[in-house]
Amino acid sequence: MIRKSPARNTLAIILGGGAGTRLYPLTASRSKPAVPIAGKYRLVDIPISNCMNSGINRMFVLTQFNSASLNKHIKNTYHFSMFSSAFVDILAAEQTPDNPGWYQGTADAVRQSLRHVQQHDAEYVLILSGDQLYQMDLQKMLEDHIGRGADISIATIPVAEREAPEFGILKADEQGMITSFVEKPKKEVLGDWVSDTGDEMRHMGRVYLASMGIYIFNRKLLTALLMEEHKEATDFGKEIIPSSISNYKVASYQYDGYWTDIGNIYSFFEANLALTQEIPEFNLFDNDNPVFTRARMLPPAKISGTTLEKTIIAEGSIIMASRVENSVIGIRTRIGHGTTVVSCYIMGGDYYETLEEMNQAAERGFPKIGIGERCYIKNTIIDKNCRIGNDVRINGGPHLPNSDHALYTVKDGIVVVKKGAILPDGFVI
Repeated sequence: MIRKSPARNTLAIILGGGAGTRLYPLTASRSKPAVPIAGKYRLVDIPISNCMNSGINRMFVLTQFNSASLNKHIKNTYHFSMFSSAFVDILAAEQTPDNPGWYQGTADAVRQSLRHVQQHDAEYVLILSGDQLYQMDLQKMLEDHIGRGADISIATIPVAEREAPEFGILKADEQGMITSFVEKPKKEVLGDWVSDTGDEMRHMGRVYLASMGIYIFNRKLLTALLMEEHKEATDFGKEIIPSSISNYKVASYQYDGYWTDIGNIYSFFEANLALTQEIPEFNLFDNDNPVFTRARMLPPAKISGTTLEKTIIAEGSIIMASRVENSVIGIRTRIGHGTTVVSCYIMGGDYYETLEEMNQAAERGFPKIGIGERCYIKNTIIDKNCRIGNDVRINGGPHLPNSDHALYTVKDGIVVVKKGAILPDGFVI
């Protein structure tokens, strides 16, 4: 009998998250995994690419909010040979006689999806989040899980005191088995949760082991936990994991690479702008770990008379700005003469306007899709298909209070221009 490799014996479940209210307004019309990142990708491409680069090619993506654009992206992107068992399938929350309600949490989402999982032969189930930015060899984590004889493995990352209260924090013994776990501890008790994370991490002050929300379960145990032992449990971090530590072998797999949780507008904005650094921590130019996404048949970017500094420009863009600095420019972005863009993420457009459509828009008093002439835009996220006229000034920063308007939202000093918004000539924020 030929034994399957661990990766081929594994099913991945990618959790799409809830309504994504902390990423509003980017999630007003799309689910969190469908939010565009780095100018040409979607957030869901990150966990899917990590799985594919690790040889894990059977994946379910669980979602329940605004899933139309995510469904379209998955359908248009992940095509596999008819001779392969590989797939990426969307499992949207559905009402059934057994489960009449929506997903109530991470554990409940997986429970409601088990009937689909059980149709496939797999010994291990890998559970991932759909809103994290990282590059990780999941095959190594799988091998570590098997080598330790673990029932459950949790990917952990060392964090500093400032970040620790935002995560589930755990402690492990000398064999790497988790002995205790606390969800989002208060700062007063952190002294009891210091771990030996290695010399390098200790020198950086990263002495707390935080759960990354990445789990490997032996499949039979996962089924028993969700369907028998904890029928009412809704969340892995708050319920399933803490109760399993004393009853099963729960291993910590420490990851020391770059990882960030895209939980809110500020972290999303910072993660995107960090990609423009000379040597970014998240490497889009890695031959061995490519990020996969939809292959669009777009022309090269066209740039005329523009000074560019630390900027990523996606294909299909037409840039005539005077200066673009520390910014990510997404697909099909158009920027007019004399415009300055500083520390911005411009998501671009879903299509090109024809000359006829531009003329019709002008007759109605609407700007073209893109950014007009002589604008100044700073500390801003501009969502897809926005029309920004000439002489528009957007100066984001801490001087702006949090607020929500029909055309834009301000969060933590970052201006987010809503998808499809029209800002007329001379508009000022």
